[in-house]
Amino acid sequence: MVTTRLDEIDRKILAELQADGRMTNVELAKRVGISAPPCLRRVRTLEESGFIRGYHAEVNARELGFEVQVFAMVGLESQAESELSAFEARCQEWPLVRECHMLNGEVDFMLKCVAPDLSSFQQFLTGELLTTPNVASVKTSLVIRGAKDEPGVPFDVLEDRMNRTA
Repeated sequence: MVTTRLDEIDRKILAELQADGRMTNVELAKRVGISAPPCLRRVRTLEESGFIRGYHAEVNARELGFEVQVFAMVGLESQAESELSAFEARCQEWPLVRECHMLNGEVDFMLKCVAPDLSSFQQFLTGELLTTPNVASVKTSLVIRGAKDEPGVPFDVLEDRMNRTA
């Protein structure tokens, strides 16, 4: 298990940074119970090891004028690895696509899209997504409202699991 490489302090650092990535190293060290210099070394090691991929501001999409959020379920004609990779690469080029996940089941990909308005999303849908080579079908669902949008992972669940296996 990957988490065995991380000790309890590393997991606390990750949990604290996930909750608030803007805190100072001194505050982080205080929260996890170590002094600042080793805390900074641990954070840098976690970054270099890929456990921390970046730091981001959580922006309010609606306040910025992105009124529409849509989930698009995409079916491909071929699921050959080259076709899957080509579709993933294409998704990287589309600014309205914020997330792209390959799925097992009835659809091949789930895309989370944001747009300023319905006509902008429709232009993307009909002018880009539906005309992409290998796309066989697209089903869309417009988000009415969100009840939960929690980034990251549930560290409390991880800690419970670690304590049960210890």
